[in-house]
Amino acid sequence: MAAMIIPCIFFIQILAITSKSEAKVSAIIVFGDSSVDSGNNNYIPTIAKCNFEPYGRDFPGGIPTGRFCNGRLPPDFISEGFGLKPIIPAYLDPHFTISDFATGVCFASAATGYDNATADVLKVIPLWKEVEYYKEYQMKLRAYLGNRKANEVISDALYVISIGTNDFVENYYALPRRKSQFTVQQYKDFLIRIAENFVRQLYSLGARKLSYTGLPPMGCLPVERTTNFENPLNCLEERNKVALEFNGKLRATVAKLNKDLPGLKVFFADAYELLLELITKPSQYGFEVVDEGCCGTGLFETGILCNRHTPLTCPDADKYMFWDSIHPSQRTNKIISDKLVPLLKQLFL
Repeated sequence: MAAMIIPCIFFIQILAITSKSEAKVSAIIVFGDSSVDSGNNNYIPTIAKCNFEPYGRDFPGGIPTGRFCNGRLPPDFISEGFGLKPIIPAYLDPHFTISDFATGVCFASAATGYDNATADVLKVIPLWKEVEYYKEYQMKLRAYLGNRKANEVISDALYVISIGTNDFVENYYALPRRKSQFTVQQYKDFLIRIAENFVRQLYSLGARKLSYTGLPPMGCLPVERTTNFENPLNCLEERNKVALEFNGKLRATVAKLNKDLPGLKVFFADAYELLLELITKPSQYGFEVVDEGCCGTGLFETGILCNRHTPLTCPDADKYMFWDSIHPSQRTNKIISDKLVPLLKQLFL
């Protein structure tokens, strides 16, 4: 009997090794806001654009692509970390075709949110429209690869989602409409329901591997520090608390979805803790400035206010955690991605 058990165990181990080696991530597919938008807003009528200098000055070739950064974004680094291409193209960019999108594509739109009213503020692509573009992409992918191969790409792809900050910073706290309709607790629950429905919709369309990014410590964004009149240039702790509470709800929703939907794996990417560590221990990561952006004064400039005529822009963005008053620098994006990729590989490979 013992002689039979040993070959059985050996056979099971071989099967486990084989299945491990066959596991792969076929593509990186991106949904969200300016934290991950690789240039879709260039091709819609909105002022929420950054396809001009000094944006992109540290991007390969030194070109502004529409990324709200001096260089690459987390999905670019994540794609490279999985052995795929180092640049994720924007779906609306006419320079790319379905052959480019087959291994990675971005549907994200800067200044958007879960809430349709957030997208309305600067007339950008709402989340539901990002999903419609994804459905269109699936049709193109099936025409290009055939149904079987396209379905493999769709189910083996890693879906990177980063959204939600604008719902609070740009919409709830800046404008009266939602604040008159919801308490902040009610608004969090409203957004969480949208987030859950969004994941269920992606699942119904074939997505199985998701990396879901929570909110950053939004009260520590330079632009939020600038509005802290009671404690000038310090973090707005009340907004950090809102982000933490929202993340707790999102984490619980991720756990529920993982349990409810067979075959689904959702990784909760805790942007709050990652970024807070950089903010509180900057010297450990080689940063000299964490409370201002590199562009201009670093206190309020972003988008059209951060342009090649803006004075005072720093010469070395690598010393700054933030590129402009809202968005992390390329170096911050690289540090975050380097921490995330091993965790993602552990779950999805």
